[in-house]
Parts: sequence; C-alpha cells; structure tokens
Amino acid sequence: MITLKNKIVGLKIDVDTERGTRIGVQNLLQLFAERNIKATFLFSMGPDNTGRAIRRIFRPGFFQKVSRTSVLKVYGFKTLFNGLFGNGPHIGKRHGAIMRSASQKGHEVGVHCYDHNAWQDKLSTWSEARVREEVNRSISTFTSIFGRKPHTMGAAGWQANKESLCAYEDCSLTYASDVRGTKAFYPTVKRRRFNTLQIPTTLPTLDELIGRPEYPIDTLINVYHEKIKSQSLNVLTIHAELEGMHFLEWFTSFLDESIAQGISFCSVETIANDIKQSKQVIPHLPLIQGTVDGRSGTLAMHGS
Repeated sequence: MITLKNKIVGLKIDVDTERGTRIGVQNLLQLFAERNIKATFLFSMGPDNTGRAIRRIFRPGFFQKVSRTSVLKVYGFKTLFNGLFGNGPHIGKRHGAIMRSASQKGHEVGVHCYDHNAWQDKLSTWSEARVREEVNRSISTFTSIFGRKPHTMGAAGWQANKESLCAYEDCSLTYASDVRGTKAFYPTVKRRRFNTLQIPTTLPTLDELIGRPEYPIDTLINVYHEKIKSQSLNVLTIHAELEGMHFLEWFTSFLDESIAQGISFCSVETIANDIKQSKQVIPHLPLIQGTVDGRSGTLAMHGS
C-alpha cells in the first residue's frame, strides 16, 4: 500500500492518435523502463479521425491553444487530415502489438475511447443507447487485443455525463478517470448515485500551460513541483503525442528532476486500490460541467 505522506503522482497517458500509438507510446515505454516507472496507458481503440476536430474552431479559446502548442509539429501533417475523407486508420487493428507491449512491461492498460474525435465532440448529443454502442465497441476491440476486458476507462477530452456513467456501470471497472478535480469520489447526477469510483486528473496538462506568457517553458518543471503536494491526490495526465514525442526532452527532464526531489510515480490503478483499501470515506459528489484555464470548451468535473 502506498502512503500519501510522500509526494506520489499517478501517471496517466492518453493515447489519442495512430501516430501517438506508433511512435509516442514506444518512446514513453523506453523512458519509463530506464527509470523503473509504472504508469497507466489509456488507448484509443478505433479510427483516428483527428482531422474532424476542425469543428472545434468555434469553441472559445480553440485558436489560442492551437497556436500555443504547435499543432502541426506535434501531430504531423498526415494525422491532421485523418478522417476528413472517410474513416482514418483503425488504431486497434494496426497497433494491437504495441498496446500489448505496454501491458507486458508491467503498465496498467485501459480504454480511452473508440473514436476520440466523435466522443469528444458529440457525447453531449448522444442518447444513452448510442453511448453504450460506442463503449461496447471500445471494450470489444480491447478484449480482442488483450484477451480480457478493461479494468479502467478514461474519457476522451474529459467528456462525461449521465449517459456515459450509465454505460460504465455494467463494465465492472476498478475505477474510471473521466474528470478534473481534487479528490476521489463516486459521482451523482440528478440524485442518481453511480458506483464506479472516479479518480480525477488533479494537475494541469502540459498543453494547458505551454506557450502562455505567464508560464515560460524553463519554469514549468518548478510550476509542477509546486503543485504536487504530499498528503494529497496527485494525478497527471500526459499525451503520447506531446510528452511522448514533441516535448519528450522536456518530459525526460521533468521526470529526472522530480525523482531527484523525492517524487515518485505510479499507475493510477495503484492509487485507486490504495484509496479503496484505506479507511477514508469516499464522498458522493455531483458530476458537473465546467471550464479549465488553458483548455477550450467545457469538461466534466466534480462539484462540492
């Protein structure tokens, strides 16, 4: 059992694209092996339709994020056209071996989504039946790759609502990580209580900070160290396409300086199991929609 008296960070990797799976995941697996770090990899299981994200141009803050994070350098020209003309490359069918290698190296693996673009942009418009269809597709693909059902899921773009929580209830998950917040909780929506433990992302993501004048890149490691607290829940979400590729050098320095300061990293499953085994009371909190500084659009978080 871990102890929150130390500075411990649950490390969650969202893998959004075919390119991130093919290149970024393998970079991170090598980096983690060299430092004996175990983490949680959440994979997009279906088509890479990144090009359809063009719909987000009408969201407040979208252009600011695009300009700050060097989208073309991060994702590559080809990826930014995936899905514009028919479905993009099917990630699970092409790269099941890479996904299995993460599990074989001792990392937790789970589902991020089936179609990342569709979930992030359309979840709020889908019926419960349509959400279940999407969840079942992702679980079926995961099962065909790993020979078992997933123990965890973490929604694309932190998009979650009553319909997605209902779909999760039948999945027998150890926990889920769909939201932003500060504490583990069981979600409630309109007086309905759900039984799947939520472990939120508590720390800002790199793409929410990078390029902002108040956060010069040479200060970001210190910014994170100030936000990582002992006796607190610390969960960091990184992206295979960012920290695993374009910002790999920065992320390597972040890990090394963190370890030198006594900060430890583990899978989110390790934290979830520790919370469940402890005697602490896990609250029931409302699932609400809100905004996060540096990110466009709304996303799921817990209320008070």
